[in-house]
Amino acid sequence: MKKVLIFSLAYYPRVGGAEVAIKEITDRIGDIEFEMITLRFDSGQAKQEQVGRVLVHRVSGPKFFYPIAATLKARALQRHKKFDAAWAMMSYMALPALLCGLPYALTLQDGDNEAHVFGRPHIVPFLPLLRSAFKNARAVSALSTFLALWAKKMGYRGRVEIVPNGADSKKFSGEKVPHDGTILITSSRLVHKNAVDDIIRALALLPDIHFVVCGTGPDEHALKSLARELGVAERISWRGHVDNADLPRHLHHADIFIRPSRSEGFGISFVEAMAAGVPVVATQEGGLKDYITSEVAWPVEKDRPDQIALQIKAILSNPEQSRLVVERAQRLVAEKYDWNLIARDMREKVFSRLFV
Repeated sequence: MKKVLIFSLAYYPRVGGAEVAIKEITDRIGDIEFEMITLRFDSGQAKQEQVGRVLVHRVSGPKFFYPIAATLKARALQRHKKFDAAWAMMSYMALPALLCGLPYALTLQDGDNEAHVFGRPHIVPFLPLLRSAFKNARAVSALSTFLALWAKKMGYRGRVEIVPNGADSKKFSGEKVPHDGTILITSSRLVHKNAVDDIIRALALLPDIHFVVCGTGPDEHALKSLARELGVAERISWRGHVDNADLPRHLHHADIFIRPSRSEGFGISFVEAMAAGVPVVATQEGGLKDYITSEVAWPVEKDRPDQIALQIKAILSNPEQSRLVVERAQRLVAEKYDWNLIARDMREKVFSRLFV
């Protein structure tokens, strides 16, 4: 059986789209053994533990030191584990993958825009090495056509496989829970790119509508201050971190999912909401262009709270049309974004290229 070493900055219990993708994919591939090197964020985390089908090794230190710590750990493990290949999850993870000496696949999962990912002062000095890591990848996959262009700009000359994230249709399906009034919901890190501030501004244009926020992040204090300034704080419920396993329950209690992203590599939260049968309001920024259309969602331009308010009113005033759009969205997820399909494509189109 082949052995693959995964490089990922974070892993369970810290969960975003990339971490969900790793677990959903590895749980479905039975003929490869997976181990991972990730960061140990606090002393309470185990240095080694089994999570699903992945044996997780955690290294300590600040984030910027991770590529070096992960490389050293990988070389130590390789002496007795004898891995066949590596898998780097997100752009920066290409660095330890390059340095560990194994053939590797790179998956582009980045959600921020290109300038943010590659243009920050502490990243610029390492761009030549990062370009080399892109160029030397045995295989590259990207969540969207938007991210596939990054690989080409960074010097990768091979075929970039478009393998999106997905949703577990069975897990997210279910009946809507009856409740009073109208509830908007988002599942987002509370950072500028996810534009939760625009939802709060739209809420000021929508009397008697409530908003549930599932997520935490550095902008939480500023967002709560904005809600107080606009007089909508009493209509917002801040749920904090919500485990992905509990997210379907929250979605079934809501009427409309919304995340008017300023940038997005793909956006796993959108397909999860579609699978749950919740109308989706979203921008078409970055990778969202691949699937957010008026056929399956209610598109808005970024930084336009007025458009958000208008689309919410359109959903509420046209229940039959809304039902048809939601049904098309659920079919789209089942036919194109089911995790079984995603795992198959990763195995056949990406990992298979590591073992030739």
